[in-house]
Amino acid sequence: MDTSIEPNAILNRLPKHLKQFIKPQNYTDYSAIDQAVWRYVMRKNVSFLKTVAHKSYLDGLKLTGISIDSIPNMYGMNRILKDIGWAAVAVDGFIPPNAFMEFQAYNVLVIASDIRQLEHIEYTPAPDIIHEGAGHAPIIANPEYAEYLRRFGEIGCKAISSAKDYELYEAVRHLSIIKEASNANEDAIASAEKKVEHLQQHMGTPSEMSLIRNLHWWTVEYGLIGSIENPKIYGAGLLSSIGGESAWCITDKVKKLPYTINATYQDFDITKPQPQLFVTPNFAHLSLILEEFANTMSVRKGGLLGVKKLIESEALGSIELSTGLQISGVFSDVKDSDGQVIYIQTKGKTALAYREKELVGHGTKNHTNGFGSPIGKLKGINIAIEDMSPRDLSAYNIYEEKVTTLEFEGGVTVSGEIITGKRNLQGKIILISFNNCTVTHLDSILFKPEFGIYHMAVGKTVVSAFSGPADLNSFDLITHKPSSKTIHIKKSKRRLELENLYQQIRDYREGKNKTISRTKVLEELIENHPTDWLLAIEIFELASIENETKLCNSIVKHLETVKQNRPNVGQLIDDGLEIVRTTKQLA
Repeated sequence: MDTSIEPNAILNRLPKHLKQFIKPQNYTDYSAIDQAVWRYVMRKNVSFLKTVAHKSYLDGLKLTGISIDSIPNMYGMNRILKDIGWAAVAVDGFIPPNAFMEFQAYNVLVIASDIRQLEHIEYTPAPDIIHEGAGHAPIIANPEYAEYLRRFGEIGCKAISSAKDYELYEAVRHLSIIKEASNANEDAIASAEKKVEHLQQHMGTPSEMSLIRNLHWWTVEYGLIGSIENPKIYGAGLLSSIGGESAWCITDKVKKLPYTINATYQDFDITKPQPQLFVTPNFAHLSLILEEFANTMSVRKGGLLGVKKLIESEALGSIELSTGLQISGVFSDVKDSDGQVIYIQTKGKTALAYREKELVGHGTKNHTNGFGSPIGKLKGINIAIEDMSPRDLSAYNIYEEKVTTLEFEGGVTVSGEIITGKRNLQGKIILISFNNCTVTHLDSILFKPEFGIYHMAVGKTVVSAFSGPADLNSFDLITHKPSSKTIHIKKSKRRLELENLYQQIRDYREGKNKTISRTKVLEELIENHPTDWLLAIEIFELASIENETKLCNSIVKHLETVKQNRPNVGQLIDDGLEIVRTTKQLA
């Protein structure tokens, strides 16, 4: 895969399974209309955000190499971002939540490189470079916030999803793609919206991923900072909004709540303005709440509930035992007694690891048909196997070439000839291998001698359960095939003609061609593209700078006609003219 990534120390650290999501930015694919859309949004936002955004935003625009006049080139951004320890990559729209967060854990900002259509300039359901580049990137220049973002990714990528989470992700991705497509079919959109709505209403008990996604929404996307009485904006969803939500959110019409762990349980609707927002006193407080939530996650609590969450996810996950032994696979069954795990079972390819490094001889090639093992202490013996000294092991017949029967609390029995064992760095046994082994639980046979060598994990408790493999190299993770891709249709002759007019005005502004007649461009616009409004704003700006009153009046007259025919863009036109006039006055 050609990802067209320039050499970069931060990007070089990315594991292969994350690189599969990266795509070339293809900067030359941005049209002059795309550039004008970026420019309009940025000029409108920066003009307004000067007074309501956290001070890190405007400072960050400069520090992260983001220009108001041009869509950011990620190669240029990366040369600047590396000085603050970050990098950026381009992706195609939404990517799986775990992958999105894992990128953050590596200090890499994920940017959907497509840009919204002019027709959707106020809002797009699809992630785009305006939201990602203009919203997310500037704030990471603040060291405290950047560390929060990295830590959020580190914790978030371990969150366990439910099977329904994956289904909802694909449905939302599909909806965002067809709604942004210029040839979208209304019936197809309605059907996709209905599917998303149905899934959202039938998600069942919230998964860890859905809960931490709530925290992400109320901080990274829609967060306010400061005091309840006078908060400032830092959330990317608000920073990149020109539909009025960035102004509306700071009024008394939106309820302001102190940011606490309670935000975890506050759901959100991406299609509507938020009726309440959470205010953090400072960026450091974000990390405190994140750690409070992490303490509730299976990655820290483990136990029976953690294993059950992995089973319900129907996806690759891992558990860690008290010895440090890690078992990675798709978990299919768990047996318990009095709320304690007494046996775990995976199906299909499984790998064993210690401290995130696969144990030699215990990869997926060695465990192709699943892995099962008792968990806990031996019946009637106070000391756990992992805590036994060599003398203890000998006393209980747990040593090589000895035929023994180990009866665990909870009713699991392992009988066979011990071959050998593996120990961890502290000298504790973490794995025991048996020949001619039979494993039973009450009246059920779990393993027979004809199955081959039996490898028994050693650990009295499950201390951690988390999404993904312990050792990233144990599994082939280069398997992501999105159900749908961003739609790019062939441009019509009429569209190309309009893009050419935009390009002429852009060339004039940038000094590439000062011979272009802006009056002639305006005349052609009115004649052939009478409903377009943004190019007229661009011409008005140039005419205003050069004090061409006659041309300015012609443009304003034309825009009044556009407003009458397209009242839905009236506010956009008025705002564009006001920005030009205000900028000229300040100059």
